[in-house]
Amino acid sequence: MRYRVLGGTGIEVSTYCLGTMMFGAVGNPDHQDAVRIIHAALDQGVNFVDTADMYSAGESEEIVGKALRDPRRREETVLATKVYFPVGGEGPNRGGSSRRWITQAVEASLKRLGTEWIDLYQIHRPDHRTDIEETLDVLGDLVSQGKIRAFGCSAFPAEQIVESHAVAERRGLRRFRTEQPPYSLLARGVETSVLPVAQRYGMGVLTWAPLASGFLTGKYRKGRATDLGTGRPALTPHRFDPALPANAAKIDAVEEFVALAEEIGCTLPELAVAFAAAHPAVTSVILGPRTMEQLEGLLKGASLVLTDEVLDRIDAIVPPGTDLYQADGAWRPPVLTDPALRRRPAGERAAAD
Repeated sequence: MRYRVLGGTGIEVSTYCLGTMMFGAVGNPDHQDAVRIIHAALDQGVNFVDTADMYSAGESEEIVGKALRDPRRREETVLATKVYFPVGGEGPNRGGSSRRWITQAVEASLKRLGTEWIDLYQIHRPDHRTDIEETLDVLGDLVSQGKIRAFGCSAFPAEQIVESHAVAERRGLRRFRTEQPPYSLLARGVETSVLPVAQRYGMGVLTWAPLASGFLTGKYRKGRATDLGTGRPALTPHRFDPALPANAAKIDAVEEFVALAEEIGCTLPELAVAFAAAHPAVTSVILGPRTMEQLEGLLKGASLVLTDEVLDRIDAIVPPGTDLYQADGAWRPPVLTDPALRRRPAGERAAAD
């Protein structure tokens, strides 16, 4: 396993990061099995584990804590988690990136993880209600207190990453060291600005959803029936129904990627993960297995090198900067979901009286 420096922090992390979103009630509820999967990844050279407080309502963090209970394993593992979404009940002030919520949430994460420190603490999504200065200030305090070693953001648009660095410089605050965007053969939109901006500021990049919610596993193929009543399709059928043009376009691209993978002698998932790791801005690719078999299948492709010719053919199937797949189907920026943020009052909309 090769290692890369994480965003100028001096911390070396494996090119593959073990994501644990599928450990717990939403995926694999067997804690012992999930611990075995984590140990198998660590034993094969993965030293980077990513979780979040909202994954299975904290259960994923508890599982990770069990897996890293041995002080030696904890010492050798770079541990990342995230904060933003409400955990532990509904109501005001139970989410976001305010000082009030972060100081409460980090203590809960430390307790669930059974550790005294978190190596990378990430803001899970942008928070339009909280001034970014407030967020950077409290995260800096957590670094000073020794509760976290570094902090980053996740799914932030390029303009908000730029704003965060400008505020940090102007106010003399610590800055985001990493960004965690979705990136895959089918979701290349971040190549336009997010990845270049991350490079410009020397940020580490952890990419997620390399298999595009299963589209790049080979599960969804042309001419093959899609069961919209189980699994992820049951939650968001509009993202999987092959009768819809947008989904048909994904499946058409998948067919071309399947043919390409067969031609170069690898599996479709191996091709997908190798593609994400090949971008110069990417530090580590998050793998999110639910079973040991899935983990082993992904790790088999760790030494796969995609030639310039293969990457050119990938570009011809899905051009750079193109999104055929919307990775974050459960969250959209408020400017898109709240009409009041993009509509003037009715009396002010006309260009003349």
